[in-house]
Amino acid sequence: MKKIEIVGYQRANLGRTESQAIRAEGNVPCVLYGGEEQVHFYAPAILFRDLIYSPNIFEVALNIEGAEYRAILQEAQFHPVSDILLHADFLLITDNKPIKIAVPVRLLGTAPGVQKGGKLVTRVRKLRVKGTVENIPDYIDVDVSGLDLGKSVRVGQISVQNIELLEEASNPVASIEIPRALRGTVGK
Repeated sequence: MKKIEIVGYQRANLGRTESQAIRAEGNVPCVLYGGEEQVHFYAPAILFRDLIYSPNIFEVALNIEGAEYRAILQEAQFHPVSDILLHADFLLITDNKPIKIAVPVRLLGTAPGVQKGGKLVTRVRKLRVKGTVENIPDYIDVDVSGLDLGKSVRVGQISVQNIELLEEASNPVASIEIPRALRGTVGK
């Protein structure tokens, strides 16, 4: 898992007016869950760019006025119209305690169905997994080299080590769609 650092500052007051004042200064109100008590803090919005607007997953090194925490981004809330980051929730990472996180899917290989004129369609961009931080991969590799026209790779066909897939085994991850021009000729 890749790492990123976010420097934050303790919040003195909680509540809507205080949160709006923090946002007006270009900061994002945040909460760190999973410890003995919740840690309320804020951080500059610019520090979230690489964390949020990326398909990758990150272990976040939170530095809140000198106190350091290992965490993952649990949830981010955005304004419905302007799409500005309003709030971020982090989950504290503790050793040997499993976490749930969505890991990006990476398709590998060349599908025979594509060479016959089909279109490779990614049905799922991320898969939810459960495992310890040390075992969570940067990507879940899915081999599509066996896909022919009209076929799919399903979650149950993916093999992973030391983590548990939380998706339904019957959900398709990638498939080869048959173009309209070939529909009448397939199977003859």
